[in-house]
Amino acid sequence: MPEPLVFLPGMMCDGRLYGPQIKALGRDRAIHLAPICAHETVEALATEVLASAPPTFALAGLSMGGIVAMEVVRRAPTRVTRLALMDTNALAETPAYAAAREPQIARVMAGSLVEVMREEMKPDYLAPGAGRQAVLDLVMDMALEMGEGVFLRQSRALQRRPDQQNVLRKLKIPTLILCGEHDRLCPVARHQFMADLIFRATLVVVPDAGHLPTLEQPEAVNAALKQWLAA
Repeated sequence: MPEPLVFLPGMMCDGRLYGPQIKALGRDRAIHLAPICAHETVEALATEVLASAPPTFALAGLSMGGIVAMEVVRRAPTRVTRLALMDTNALAETPAYAAAREPQIARVMAGSLVEVMREEMKPDYLAPGAGRQAVLDLVMDMALEMGEGVFLRQSRALQRRPDQQNVLRKLKIPTLILCGEHDRLCPVARHQFMADLIFRATLVVVPDAGHLPTLEQPEAVNAALKQWLAA
């Protein structure tokens, strides 16, 4: 049997973020979805992922899920057989961006999660096209089901996240760096930078996709993941 695949979702997302991938890849291997919503630090989230994950596994994370995935690899490099980082960021949060989260946190604590999520998931984070609104609607559904507490904990974790450049430099496992060509939150240049740090990393830029290519262009993402899993 091929190694199991662990998916880590992005901020305020659940397993529906990977719905097309679970359907396409779950025929051949065990799929494990690890929530990252119970703690206020990336380190604690990674510890929880490792506690419930199989002994060895392939690991894929998108956005905040990618941030936690890098910490998982840092903590347990021998357990991760291959790594996929999608639309994410290996750098620590800048002081300016960390400070900018404080008004959002205050508004969510005051009951304005819907408004904050509408502003946070701006349409221009996604690629233009007829399917954009359906993806935004799904993101909002996931966020509202996750709730205010998850937003607050995940925001704090992102504010305090560690820089993971040294982790990427040490990687010697098959690594996929993937992003949507229209991702303005985590742009292509940032993914090229990550790929350059990693030994023999594969960089895939998905056309007609923004920050959530797993939903915007699922077939292209599925193809890239299948190639990565076969490497």
